Amino acid sequence: MAAEWLIVNALVSVCTISMIKRFSDRQEAGLLLARELGQYKDESIVFALPRGGVETAIEVARKLEAPLELVIARKITHRDPEFAVGAITASGLAVWNWSEPIVANNGVWRQAAMQKARKEAKRRETIYLAGHLPLKATGLTAVIVDDGCANGWTMQAAIGEIRQHEPARIVAAVPVVPRATFNRLIGLVDDVVTVLNPDDFQNGVGYHYENFPQSNDEEVMERLAEAGWH
Repeated sequence: MAAEWLIVNALVSVCTISMIKRFSDRQEAGLLLARELGQYKDESIVFALPRGGVETAIEVARKLEAPLELVIARKITHRDPEFAVGAITASGLAVWNWSEPIVANNGVWRQAAMQKARKEAKRRETIYLAGHLPLKATGLTAVIVDDGCANGWTMQAAIGEIRQHEPARIVAAVPVVPRATFNRLIGLVDDVVTVLNPDDFQNGVGYHYENFPQSNDEEVMERLAEAGWH
């Protein structure tokens, strides 16, 4: 397996796997991603971004022998439900793509969109964290895992949320991320770890998976229960 290491304003790890063009599913993606995160095995907490990031993060947490936690953020979209123009966490921390005219020029829309997305994030938080006392990453390495990033706004909101824990370092870990988003994220965290880092990303995250079903709340809770999370 060939590994290419890049350092640009941060310690950035990229594994280029010539044999892998697509992952079979989120579990395989998590296993391959976990191989590149071995240096963070000690004193780390893995934070999954539900819904899709949970199955991927479970494999990472197992490999690192690290606690699994959730960081809940919801993307904010305009006309295309798959194209984020921002994101917000359940606590209300929002990030925006200010280059989008609807974001920059329409405060009324922005406020309404933010409230709608936060409501959904808080709904998920209520369901997923019921009876659970979340761990904080204070003084530890926070590894934030999703099943992939397109433009990265949900990941950026999660980074902002976890930063409030005052961790020793923050690592963004995703199986696939376009190079442009990768380059933006490396300025926000201590390390970005990925498996696939394509220049052309017109077909989205799902294109890089053979099996990429949408997860629902029940499936998320089942995966967490199977992983012994409580």
